[in-house]
Amino acid sequence: MVLKVHNTLTDEIEEFDPISEDKVKMYVCGTTDYDYIHLGHARTYVAYDMMVRYLEWKGYDVLYVQNITDVGHLTEEGEDKVEKKAKQEKTHPMQVVEYYMRNHLSDIDKLRIKRPDIMPRATGHLIDMIEAVKELEEKGYAYERNGSVYFDISKLEEYGELTNVNLGELEESGRIEESSEKKSPQDFALWKKAAPGQLMTWDSPWGEGFPGWHIECSVMSNKYLGEKFDIHGGAIELAFPHHENEIAQNKGLFGKHPVKYWVHTGLLNIKGEKMSKSKGNFIKVKEALEKHSPEVIRFWILSSHYRSPLNYTEEKIREAKRRLEKIILFVNRLRKLNKGKGTKGELTQRVKEFEKRFEEKMDNDFNTPEALTELSKFINEANKKLDKGEYEEGDPSYVYSKIKEILDIFQVIPRETNGNLSSLVENLIDLREDLREEENYELADEVREKIQESGIKIEDKKEGTIWMKNLK
Repeated sequence: MVLKVHNTLTDEIEEFDPISEDKVKMYVCGTTDYDYIHLGHARTYVAYDMMVRYLEWKGYDVLYVQNITDVGHLTEEGEDKVEKKAKQEKTHPMQVVEYYMRNHLSDIDKLRIKRPDIMPRATGHLIDMIEAVKELEEKGYAYERNGSVYFDISKLEEYGELTNVNLGELEESGRIEESSEKKSPQDFALWKKAAPGQLMTWDSPWGEGFPGWHIECSVMSNKYLGEKFDIHGGAIELAFPHHENEIAQNKGLFGKHPVKYWVHTGLLNIKGEKMSKSKGNFIKVKEALEKHSPEVIRFWILSSHYRSPLNYTEEKIREAKRRLEKIILFVNRLRKLNKGKGTKGELTQRVKEFEKRFEEKMDNDFNTPEALTELSKFINEANKKLDKGEYEEGDPSYVYSKIKEILDIFQVIPRETNGNLSSLVENLIDLREDLREEENYELADEVREKIQESGIKIEDKKEGTIWMKNLK
C-alpha cells in the first residue's frame, strides 16, 4: 500500500516518495523553552510522534530532528522571549532555558513521545549561522544596516509559495514589522544588533548581536539533514512567516527548495480561541497530567485528524477515556486467553482483514480517527466471537500480537496494565470468582465493590474476570 500525505506547498494529497527509498529525513520546529509546554505543544508533538512510529511500522528508517530555540525568538515588542523571562525571574537566560527544557523533556517522556534522534540547540550552532548570513550577504540576498543584517525579499523571483501570502495586504494589516533600517517592510532579520545591556549576544562581522529566529532552522536542518530532505513539520501558524522565510533563506543559500513535503498540524482551540502562551489561555501539560492519564490525552489528540482544528473540552477527554477503556479491556482479555501457539481460525483471518483496513486509513494522510474507528469495529466483532467461543486455540495469541503492534503506533495502552496490582486485590479477584462459582452472589458483589474501591475496573466474561487499572 502507498502512503499519501497532504503537502501544504501544493495543498494536495500526494503519494509519499522519499528522496532515499528506505530512509526518511524529517525536521520539526521545536519549542522556545522559556515556559512550561502546554497542550497545544502536546497536540503537535504527539502527531509527529505518531507519524514517525507509523513510518517505522511501514519499514522506513526515520531520522527525526527537532530543534530547541534558546535565543532569537522575539516578542511582538522585539524583546527576546528567554531574556524577558530571565528578567522576570531575576536569573540568567541560560538558567531559564535549562530549567524549562528539562521540564519540557520530562513532560514529553510522560506523554510517551519518543525523543527525536537529534535535538539541536540554536546557541550550539552560532558559527554555522554567522557563516550562512555571510554567504547570503556575499550572494546579494542580504544587506547590513546599523549592525543588523536583513534578507532582501526583492532578490527572489518568488516569495510566499507555501501560503500564497499577499505581502501588500499583510503590510496594510500591520502583520509585517516595519523598520526604518529595512529597504522594504517585507524584509526580515538574519542577524540583529544587540540592545544595550542584552546578555545573549555574540561577536560577529557586523558587531555584537544574535541570530534571527528563521536562520536558526535553516542552518540546523541543513546541518543534520542536508540541502533537501523529506518532511518539514510544525504547527500551521508557523507556515507564515517562519517557514516561508526558511524557504527564502535556503533558496538564497543553496538555490533550491529545501523540503519535499510540508506537513503542518492544526491548532488547538479552547473556548473558540487558539491556545497559546501569548493569549494566556493555555493549559500546561503538567497540569493536564495531574487530571488525566497520559494515554487518555494521547487518545484524545489522535481521535482527531492531525490537520483539523482540535477543540479542548473536558467532555471530549471523558469520551476519549471511555473509548480507550474498551480497547484496554479487550487487550487484557486477549492476554487472559493467550495460550500460545495452536490452530488458527476465522478470528485470525478477521484481524488480517482489519490490519489491511487500518493501513488503508493510515495511508490516507495519517487518518487516525478513521483508523481508530476501524479498530473499534474489529473489537466489537472480536468480542462477540469470544463471547460465543467461536475461536481456535491459537487465535487470541495471534490477534494480540497484531493489535499490540498497531497500538504501539499510538502508545495508548498503559505500560503496566496488569503489572503492580497488589496481592490483596489479586486475592479479592480470586475470592470473588470462587464466590460466584458457589453462587454466593451477594458476598461476591461486596467483594466487587472492594475491588472497585481499590481503583480497579472489572468485567465478567465467559472465560473469567478481566480487569484494568482505572484511568484518570
